[in-house]
Amino acid sequence: MSTALSTLLLLGAWATANALPASAADAPPRATEAPASSALLSAMQRDLGLTSRQAVARLSAEKTARAVEREARKAAASAYGGSWFDAASGELTVAVTRAADAGAVRATGAHVRLVRYSASHLDAAKKRIDGLSAPAGVGSWHVDPKANKVVVNLVAGHRDDNDVRAFLARARQAGPVAVRQTSAAPRTFAAGTVGGDPYYTGNLRCSIGFSVRGGFVTAGHCGAPSSAVYGWDRSYIGNFQGSSFPGNDYAWVNVGSGWWTVPVVLGWGTVPDQLVRGSAEAPVGASICRSGSTTHWHCGTVLAKNETVNYSQGAVYQMTKTSVCAEPGDSGGSFISGDQAQGVTSGGWGNCRGGGETWHQPVNEILGRYGLTLHTA
Repeated sequence: MSTALSTLLLLGAWATANALPASAADAPPRATEAPASSALLSAMQRDLGLTSRQAVARLSAEKTARAVEREARKAAASAYGGSWFDAASGELTVAVTRAADAGAVRATGAHVRLVRYSASHLDAAKKRIDGLSAPAGVGSWHVDPKANKVVVNLVAGHRDDNDVRAFLARARQAGPVAVRQTSAAPRTFAAGTVGGDPYYTGNLRCSIGFSVRGGFVTAGHCGAPSSAVYGWDRSYIGNFQGSSFPGNDYAWVNVGSGWWTVPVVLGWGTVPDQLVRGSAEAPVGASICRSGSTTHWHCGTVLAKNETVNYSQGAVYQMTKTSVCAEPGDSGGSFISGDQAQGVTSGGWGNCRGGGETWHQPVNEILGRYGLTLHTA
């Protein structure tokens, strides 16, 4: 990787002529009929430390939680303070600022916690912090509904830096802030159109996120508008039709020249290829898996949403943080929860040997920005 990517890993990899990953792009990929296949459950067992029965129960509970969260948010209205899923109990907790709204929220099936600040109040505080210039010792910041504060993550060893202290002082003026430590600075992971499959732009390899009608979505740092894109076999696919980085980290590529789109995420032999049936957003605490062209298939949990990530190239907003590992070349690849598309891989810290954290740009934001329609089964 270039030293210009020293602060945060954008998960892209430089291409090598003799090391092209395998792909299903030369034939329609085979997709499992059941998103919770035995192989998918095995991957969850491996990465989350679950038994087969626990993995099945967790997927079922998370599906219920997604539905409950939608109704609970409506019931709480302006008193809504955020939500999180507890894997141990299988329950969704919704924070509210008014006791009078607790009954209506409980009626949706959610647990309720009374808090001081609403989600809109915390989001406004985070937006003010987004307007600050962050030093390299600040890794990221996000609204934590469970803590009912904006959490600022400092890179280990930098808490006493003068510029970090100054940033924290300004951040605390913006709203309620909590400070935590992260092990390393984040970086990007830049290295038929099937989620997780590799593609190339120049000498950079990245990964396909999700098929949309007419193309696919991926990470913005992987290519500039109009840049040509080539598939696993170096045949021409299309061009970047839109791309944004930093600020955002998303893009979309049109598909032609004999390539086609399919509603599938590549399983790489670890799990069967996974059908994509929608894009309902998983709550904090839910399980989530990632497919990428370097490290293939790995799972973890959703750690935070709407986090601002301080890459060396500039801040990226509204990211989702996960405990899933990734490495260079995985950038742009698919994040999926059950059979629901979640986002495209942006960056993180660590690797798939020692662990780490990875961020994704939510897919629904990308679809809305470019007016795209997700290709679903």
